[in-house]
Amino acid sequence: MKSLIIRIAAIAWVFAATGCSTDRATQTDFSLREQIRGTEALVERITGHHHGDFKVVITGTQKEGKDYFALYADNGKIVLEGNNGVSAASALNHYLKEYCNWHYSWCGNSTTLPEQLPLPGDRTEKVSPYKYRYYLNYCTFNYTMSWWDFDRWQREIDFMAMNGINMPLAVTGQNSVWQKVYRRLGFTDQELETFFSGPAYFNWFWMGNLDGWGGPLPQRFIDKHEALQKQILYNERVLGMTPILPAFTGHVPPAFETKFPEAKIRKTSWVNFPQVSILDPSEELFTRIGRMFIEEQTALYGTNHYYTADTFNENEPPTNDSLFLSDISHKVYSSMNAADPEAVWVMQGWLFYHEAHFWGDKQIRALLDAVPNDRMIVLDLWSERYPVWNRTNAYYGKQWIWCMLHNFGQNITLSGNVRNITTAPAAALHDPNAGNFCGIGLTMEGIEQNPYIYALMLENVWRDEPVSVDEFLDGYLVQRYGAKMADAKRAWQILSNTVFENELNNGGHESIITGRPTLLKNPKGTTNTEACYDESALTEAWDLLMRCADSLTSDGFRYDLVDITRQVLADHASDIQQQCATAFENKNSKEFGIASHEFLTLVEEMDRLLATRSEFLLGRWLESAKAMGDTEEEKILYEQNARNLLTLWGDKECYLHDYACRQWAGMMSGFYLPRWQRFFEELDNELSNGIPFNAKAFEERIKEWEWEWVLGKETYTVVPSGDEIDICRELYAKYRNALP
Repeated sequence: MKSLIIRIAAIAWVFAATGCSTDRATQTDFSLREQIRGTEALVERITGHHHGDFKVVITGTQKEGKDYFALYADNGKIVLEGNNGVSAASALNHYLKEYCNWHYSWCGNSTTLPEQLPLPGDRTEKVSPYKYRYYLNYCTFNYTMSWWDFDRWQREIDFMAMNGINMPLAVTGQNSVWQKVYRRLGFTDQELETFFSGPAYFNWFWMGNLDGWGGPLPQRFIDKHEALQKQILYNERVLGMTPILPAFTGHVPPAFETKFPEAKIRKTSWVNFPQVSILDPSEELFTRIGRMFIEEQTALYGTNHYYTADTFNENEPPTNDSLFLSDISHKVYSSMNAADPEAVWVMQGWLFYHEAHFWGDKQIRALLDAVPNDRMIVLDLWSERYPVWNRTNAYYGKQWIWCMLHNFGQNITLSGNVRNITTAPAAALHDPNAGNFCGIGLTMEGIEQNPYIYALMLENVWRDEPVSVDEFLDGYLVQRYGAKMADAKRAWQILSNTVFENELNNGGHESIITGRPTLLKNPKGTTNTEACYDESALTEAWDLLMRCADSLTSDGFRYDLVDITRQVLADHASDIQQQCATAFENKNSKEFGIASHEFLTLVEEMDRLLATRSEFLLGRWLESAKAMGDTEEEKILYEQNARNLLTLWGDKECYLHDYACRQWAGMMSGFYLPRWQRFFEELDNELSNGIPFNAKAFEERIKEWEWEWVLGKETYTVVPSGDEIDICRELYAKYRNALP
């Protein structure tokens, strides 16, 4: 009874705080008046006291079957017209950028508006050639969003709407659905404790990669996220978005075999986590549970009839037999269709890239052909680097979406594929071999980094021709920096052609600083230090931006200057590390001492630089995690989850250690610096005292230390310190002469 009261109170609190009733939580269809009110609320959040200068018009009618927006003046009002809230919000974004040099991003804003807003001139109208504009990756929900409250979600929903996103992935709150389904099947909460993962790992739990890691998951977390999901969905739907909810793919609790001993279960392994249980789709139980899953989810959250399901996420099927693969696909779709006859399956095409050796034409076609063409959409997940659509006959008639993956683990590094994201979507639109190409998407593993690349990609939404980088930069830099400067544009032209033209490594390279200490120049794996550009190109861009530091002071410029300075130093760390390696190999204790001291000093300098920006503070991540907890026990668990994901990822032997590395203040001084200090001390012991360095023994000791850090409780600041430009000037003066 006590837990029930707590659960009801938690849900009631969220709805009271956000103004959403449980009746509205499942609502999917909204009247034009409701859509207008929802869009007007967005306009007020974005423009503050200026909201009365705008008039929102929602027509509910597309232009020749396509979403559109129009911008014009009427009776002294700025009219934002669109066929739905997303379109009208996009009109607002267009107006603010073009008429007010306004800029809104995760990393550096310029959102001060003139006291008197100018009226637009002639009617401007834009049409999107893309039916769907998809957003998010399962991984984003943990690498970036693990600790988001509704206020942060509201800002992201506004960002999505203003940038034309109409199909967001929506997987928050799924533990409530699982819980209801498995309780109906007779499982106790105790039996589910080893099933549900901790809050920083539920993405991989949902995908069937792991069970229980980072748990046990408190009931209060489940209840809060159920309420949070209802509020997210309401605010997406009232703007005309079509959220995609999960469907059942066979992942069952460890105790399933005890409950259903006759059921056919297969075991799968991911990375080096313990095996998980997957119910064979040939079982009648599979269809029954799949139907129950959709029923329970619909009762909680409503449905827009689009469901995400990935049957073999980074796991090979047990056989490549086409009949087997076809049957699996048919059963997965049938389990959706049994509960929702309008169901459309949205599937990531990642498996066709990740296990390309397995998925030949025959296997891909068998998996896809089992579902009607109008009932499946395939996300071509990494189109900007490794498109699959052009080697699968455009997915053999299925609808498909061109996606930019870009980032892995929310690593902090400059990277992108400018040429492809500015030309390839439009090229696919006009390619007669593109089949049922129906949209574009952003499927990054983590956001809140590289704002330039995302702004450039989103420029495609309302156009059917390639994006001119030069023309884009003219507007983008004035909006972001508040002034037009030739040196700033030249810097970004250089960056676009070099640093942001990455065809070499996946999602950008890591700094040697963030990997386990070594003398190897490139350890590879989760610490691949091979850059796609010549160091001199980055340095030249740095020179040009530093010339602008006396004139440009906007928040966007300050962020960019810090980020580029960070990248220069992160790359330069490899040069110093190799000086350490040479000195050690030559048994030169003096030179080793000088170089190792220089390396450690650089890490300290980077921490001080990063501390100037809130976006680069470890404390924000950790304190947000703790704030999610109501009891001391919950706060400890959530902080451990937050620390673990960024460092070891799993246990002490996890292959993914440092995969989600972050160049953040606090991570530099609190985690990476002490690791390197310990490493250099042991190497120096060999040179100075003749105590042989044992690399294997060191690795085992450092794993123990890393795990101690995961369990640690030391606090890190959430308040930026220091002036960005002053510190960048200081570091420029200190390090510039050592660079190309």
